[in-house]
Amino acid sequence: MISSESYGIITMGAVLGLTAGISPGPLLALVITQSIAHGKKDGIKVALAPLITDLPIIAGAFLVFSGLAHFNVIISLISFFGGMFLIYLGYECLKTKELNIDITKDKTDSFLKGLVVNILNPHPYLFWITIGIPLVLKANQISLGTVVTFFIAFYSMLVGSKIIVAIIAARSKNIMTNKSYIWIMRILGSALLVFAVLFFIEGFKNLTV
Repeated sequence: MISSESYGIITMGAVLGLTAGISPGPLLALVITQSIAHGKKDGIKVALAPLITDLPIIAGAFLVFSGLAHFNVIISLISFFGGMFLIYLGYECLKTKELNIDITKDKTDSFLKGLVVNILNPHPYLFWITIGIPLVLKANQISLGTVVTFFIAFYSMLVGSKIIVAIIAARSKNIMTNKSYIWIMRILGSALLVFAVLFFIEGFKNLTV
């Protein structure tokens, strides 16, 4: 039986993964451009890049966070930064209108290009240091199963949503101007603002410990 706290963390993982998967950004733009220019297979190759590039990022973020775990003030500051980052991401989702795509026909290694783009993208680093690792450690306090399920939920939604985008983009260039997409982004943006409040509450709790 999954506890309510475990279910909440897993749900956050799924929502955060979906938001990261379909929010306008360099990796999503590359997924779409490669899909339109070279077909869905190239777009899917780009979509798989986070499964490789995120591993060292997660490991580094874990080392940084675990080394500070006994300093409540610093943990509180990280929670506050995480809350502010969520507000920023939520705002970006809410103001989403469309993604300008520059289609080029140059034939490059899509997977390698995806790796480079994601490594140079600051968002994964900020996410795992201020949001992802704190959630993982909180999940670990519940059970190892919650940690594993969190990662499965997060990456299933992140990579899975990008794969779906790649498939749709290969058939239609108008995916990012669709009204349903804009409304989905608004809903996700609102959810991120709620998560931001939870991070601020967690930060204040750590200050009072």
